[in-house]
Amino acid sequence: MKNAITLTYEPAGAADAEAIFLLNKEQIDRYEDRQAIDYEKALTWVRQKIQSHIEAYTCILYENQKAGYYYFHPANGKMELDDLCILPAFQNKGIGTAVLLQCCLNTNLPVYLYVFTANTRAVALYTRLGFRVRNTFSSGRLLLQKDGSR
Repeated sequence: MKNAITLTYEPAGAADAEAIFLLNKEQIDRYEDRQAIDYEKALTWVRQKIQSHIEAYTCILYENQKAGYYYFHPANGKMELDDLCILPAFQNKGIGTAVLLQCCLNTNLPVYLYVFTANTRAVALYTRLGFRVRNTFSSGRLLLQKDGSR
C-alpha cells in the first residue's frame, strides 16, 4: 500500500488562470473529437469560465510546489468537481486520488463531475473511488456521481 501523501492548498489567483487554461486545452486536444465541435468556441468558453471563477479555484501544492488545480463548488443541490488538473510532472503520484477523497470528505452532498469517455485512466480512477455513470453524452463525455455520505 502506498504511503499517504501530504498536500496543502491555497486559493488560485489571476496569475494561475493561464496554467489552468493550458491544462484544460491539453485535455481537449487529447480527448475531444475536434471534428465534432467548434474548437475555437470551446476554447473561448473554457477561458471565460476560468477567468470568471478564478477566485473559487484551488491550487494543489505537493512538496511546496504547485502540482495542479481544481474548482469544487455547489451546483443544483450537489457539489461539482470541475477542472481537476494535475501538472504532468506530478501525475501518477496519488495526488488526484487524494484531492478526490478530500473533496468527498468535505461534503455530505453528492459529488459529480464530467470526464471524457476516452480518458479511460480517469474513468477507472473515479469508478474505483465510488463514482458511477449517471449519463453518457454523444459529445464523448460521461457524467459521474458519487452519492454523499462522507
